Amino acid sequence: MVHHPGACAVVAVTETGEFLLVKQFREAVRKTLLEIPAGIYDVKGEDPAGCAVRELMEETGYRAADLRPLATIYTSPGFADERIDLFLARAEEAGGPGEEGVEVVRMSFAEALAAVRDGRIRDAKTVCGLLMAEHRRVAS
Repeated sequence: MVHHPGACAVVAVTETGEFLLVKQFREAVRKTLLEIPAGIYDVKGEDPAGCAVRELMEETGYRAADLRPLATIYTSPGFADERIDLFLARAEEAGGPGEEGVEVVRMSFAEALAAVRDGRIRDAKTVCGLLMAEHRRVAS
């Protein structure tokens, strides 16, 4: 059993309607993946919304506005207790540099969903986050 401190992830939408994704190398799978911004809780009991705001700024240089919960998922409950709290946010440029080694990628909603369908996006939290955002969009 792997114990994990938990994490948050943000489906971030710019004022022009583009989604902010990050491209980074992941050693565990030895591939560069396209993901929504995310990160682990730095301290036990950290506020999920606060973590989401922090991670979006650190990874992309964008500020989160109008942050709303999307879902909570368990990534691999067969062997790990990792829980990821997913959020939807409007992303505002803050002029930050973003994180070293992380490339920010802007995609239209249609392109991001196409990337899920054709396998360009394979990261589970990203697939879940984008599909939950699509559901929220269709339901509203």
